[in-house]
Amino acid sequence: MIQFEDVQKVYSDGTQALNHFSLKINDGELMTLIGPSGCGKTTAMKMINRLKEPSSGKIYINDAPVEDYHIHELRWNIGYVLQEIALFPHMTIEENIAVVPEMKKWRQSSIRQRTAELLDMAGLDPSVYKQRKPSELSGGEQQRAGVIRALAADPDIILMDEPFSALDPISREQLQQDIRQIQQEIQKTIVFVTHDMDEALALGDRVCLMKEGQVVQVDTPQQLVLNPQTDFVKTFIGERKSPWQTAIDVIADRSGNHSITVAAYENSDFPQKGTYIIYDTADQFAGAVIDGQTVNTILTLENNMTLDQAAVKLQENRQSVYPVLKGSELIGTLTYSDIVAFLKHETARKDGVVRS
Repeated sequence: MIQFEDVQKVYSDGTQALNHFSLKINDGELMTLIGPSGCGKTTAMKMINRLKEPSSGKIYINDAPVEDYHIHELRWNIGYVLQEIALFPHMTIEENIAVVPEMKKWRQSSIRQRTAELLDMAGLDPSVYKQRKPSELSGGEQQRAGVIRALAADPDIILMDEPFSALDPISREQLQQDIRQIQQEIQKTIVFVTHDMDEALALGDRVCLMKEGQVVQVDTPQQLVLNPQTDFVKTFIGERKSPWQTAIDVIADRSGNHSITVAAYENSDFPQKGTYIIYDTADQFAGAVIDGQTVNTILTLENNMTLDQAAVKLQENRQSVYPVLKGSELIGTLTYSDIVAFLKHETARKDGVVRS
């Protein structure tokens, strides 16, 4: 867990980068920081590994002040991915990945095994890529290698500072998918700085929208889009692309109207007409029941799908309710009614009818 408490940062020229900044980032959470240029998002992120020091206030990692950690141990336990990638050009990809594990005196056999596992996880065949130099990789492949290097020593925290902004749209979208997939597997605490609202909403478990060094709103992507708390948030969200590019995580119904617990299913404690998605006590997807009958197969949707991608799936099937999953966790359900309601809300909001 990372916590900022009333942090301020004032530079020697009088510029105030952070102003009474307070934020809690939970273990295993991917928090995206976004806001206008100069709002302080990169400054806040760099304070976590003490690349910048606060003028006042406190920052804690696992309830201990960051200044109580030995600086090298702190940074060894925090992976860092930059826009500039910063791979060592004279080293092979395998050697780049091994830098921090070697500093931590890992065994060479363990480093080789870890390198192969991570390359494979990122879709880079170890037999092909581990002996290549950075110059022999495309921009997207180099950035994947940069992410892998940040993960190499199995840190608890990953900091990502606009890592995909210099890439072409296709590479950027693929790497966003990679990060979502990797996060589902490793469940690290990730702080991701971006200036792209769609990226922030697609990646973040929660999104922190900043302005002039302060937190304006911290919320799930769904709540940020549907319930902006200020005119600034409305304007910032309003600059996004077509609503069809919205991740269905934002649209999913989380009310539980179309889902039941395993216990309720076993006790037949639900209406015998309609479709219901079953989940267990850990919110893990456990199947479905239609008109009282168990269904062996049902189409599921990944939470990071865009609405237009999901619409293609819906057109190919005749289900009335679709479970929306993050990994194997049921985060909500999606119906045609949910989509229509969302599109009507977006149209009204853009026309200035909806006031939240």
